[in-house]
Amino acid sequence: MVMNDRVMRYAEHIEQGVQAMGQDIALRSAQRISAYIHLLAKWNRTYNLTAVRNLEDMRVRHVLDALAVRPWIRSAGHLVDVGSGPGIPGILLALADESLAVTLIDSNLKMTRFAEAAVRELAIENVTVLRSRVEEVPASSFDQAISRAFASTADFLRLTCHLVRPGGEWLAMKGRLDEREQQAVADGFICRETIPLSVPSLDAARHLLIYQREAQL
Repeated sequence: MVMNDRVMRYAEHIEQGVQAMGQDIALRSAQRISAYIHLLAKWNRTYNLTAVRNLEDMRVRHVLDALAVRPWIRSAGHLVDVGSGPGIPGILLALADESLAVTLIDSNLKMTRFAEAAVRELAIENVTVLRSRVEEVPASSFDQAISRAFASTADFLRLTCHLVRPGGEWLAMKGRLDEREQQAVADGFICRETIPLSVPSLDAARHLLIYQREAQL
């Protein structure tokens, strides 16, 4: 995608939002994220990939919301994004940190078609797209698994337990916390940390829950 003035200005707004969260981001990363969001907005007019349609809302509700978890992502690690939809948060995290290897898993055809097109058009070399149900993906050894809107926490852990290596982590991105959902997690897992997140211009609760196998303690 051509880095026109509109894409460049939007990248500056992304930089400002990321800095407001106490993070740094390379100019190249902000520009590529801007190009990705503009591509998403273009496809969204035809394929209805996300209910968020306004570019400023996408900056807050997609970009900053996804990048809020960056401090807990293992740089240079292998991350699997389960139920990634159009690539959120996985593509955004990959663009913010090119040392990170990200695999996106989603069974929805239009979502994975867009993610594949974004990877191809923006030459995102550290992202792999898998169109599959997560339970049908062969066992692997990812350092971390992340989910933003995939399923309940219990299902997220149960369906991805074969994908994360010993010593790995599961990161569940949540809004308002549901105590009953937290108590319903599968045996053998424990919530090691519950982190409240602050997303600039977003008037809604956001949390990151980090799980690990109980045997690791």
